[in-house]
Amino acid sequence: MIEGVHGQDDGVRIEARVRAQRMACPDCARGSDRVHSRYRRTLADAPIGAQTVVIQLRVRRFICDNASCARRTFVEQVPGLTSKHARRTGLLRRMLEAIGLALAGRAGARLAAVLGMPASRDSLLRLVRALPDPPVGEVEVLGVDDFAIRRCQTYGTVLVDILAHRPVDLIEERTSKVLSDWLGKHPGVRVICRDRSGAYAEGARTGAPEAIQVADRWHLWANLGEAVERTVLAHRACLDEPAPEPPEATPGNTADGQPARAEPDSTAPVAYGSASRLETRTRERHMAVTELRDQGYSLNAICRELGLAFRTVQRFARATNPEELLVAHRTRSHKLDRFKSYVHQRWNAGVTEATVLHAELIELGWTGSLRTVQHYLHRFRDPDRAPRAAPPAPDKTTPRRVASWIMTNPEHLSDGDQVRLKQVLARCPQLEATARHVACFAAMMGQRTGKEQLPAWLDAVSADELPALHSLVAGLRRDVDAVTNGLSLDYSSGQVEGNVNRIKMIKRQMFGRAKFDLLRKRVLLAH
Repeated sequence: MIEGVHGQDDGVRIEARVRAQRMACPDCARGSDRVHSRYRRTLADAPIGAQTVVIQLRVRRFICDNASCARRTFVEQVPGLTSKHARRTGLLRRMLEAIGLALAGRAGARLAAVLGMPASRDSLLRLVRALPDPPVGEVEVLGVDDFAIRRCQTYGTVLVDILAHRPVDLIEERTSKVLSDWLGKHPGVRVICRDRSGAYAEGARTGAPEAIQVADRWHLWANLGEAVERTVLAHRACLDEPAPEPPEATPGNTADGQPARAEPDSTAPVAYGSASRLETRTRERHMAVTELRDQGYSLNAICRELGLAFRTVQRFARATNPEELLVAHRTRSHKLDRFKSYVHQRWNAGVTEATVLHAELIELGWTGSLRTVQHYLHRFRDPDRAPRAAPPAPDKTTPRRVASWIMTNPEHLSDGDQVRLKQVLARCPQLEATARHVACFAAMMGQRTGKEQLPAWLDAVSADELPALHSLVAGLRRDVDAVTNGLSLDYSSGQVEGNVNRIKMIKRQMFGRAKFDLLRKRVLLAH
């Protein structure tokens, strides 16, 4: 019963008491009307009009009359309003828990103060950590993937109930034993959606041997794209039109009557002294990586030995010769290539502010950032490096662009790109075969006919001279059951990838300062 409401400078104070004559003991449930004592209890409640609310509740302590009960006295509780030792009402606690799950510590404390229910960041985190884990329940279709706790150093595992559209667990490791143990504790999983990871494949076979494993189609398509790009890079000589042959000349003289010069031997090694510093370094690194790999070193061991990043060592190990790496660098295009002539002209005319040039480029169709323009103009601050007006750079036919054309649905290519792709394929039978295999794989993946067509597709690719695709086929054969299911069933890891992106968002929101237990609570409980 409310006895009074008083307005204060910092909010509202409500005085109340309980009117019930008898209360039941929480242990033995026997009712009692013998009052031991009375006292005032202060509770913070949900705000009213963004003003804080405090309830001063007069409560009684009762004596339990049951001689066999271990409890001698107990305090009356109001269902939905009070709980043992609580300084907040149930409603306010639930509101603060929701804020803590959504925003965590500092940001949540700022929002709570604005809404009229001040709480410290530590209080919010304690409330979140005290929440019980949601029940896992029966999981029939399980999605599994890894996520970075600390990128390139520590990784965990996220498990998602595909049918219920919710994450069911986060684990601080990504080994096969972790997945196997989890599956052993939660029987009933009949389908496991995963990427191409060998650890998860082994864990699924050990923990749920009767479950169907499904390889994710996005990862299969990404693996195919990497193999296609390596294939195009190996046949980069076919990308551009061959240079016209020079006119015939009389022996000893050129076509214009000048004495002929001896042609250099194309098989002679390139002198390192005449090469650029980048070319020299690329050749030396490729030689070092190849030698260590031939000696039996793993890629991680080569990284430690040479002090290089793993991706760099992987790229050098995949290249059959340094020329593949050098050509990839020489043919690399830049988003500003089409606009460089205009930028040079405007710079020489006195327009040197990046913001002005960026605005003008946007009107011409530029879609890049201001930072890119600033970075390109920085080199011209030196008077000795002022730009010269030049004709627009030709649109390069790079290996990456051709690979993207092959991997794209022809209906989604522009007319010009279709014509250029047909010209490239007409010059190179290997690339034409690659495009044909990609089209067959896309149809098989879209129509879910992997069970009927995958074996024939693997045999057809193996019959052609396409080493990069042969490597892909060997990997698919090792995991052929999961790959077949991925190309035949409608299950996918799309929801798992979405939860991985959500985990990244939560980590950025917490600035990477939260421990794993708080991250786990927010991922499992915040929806």
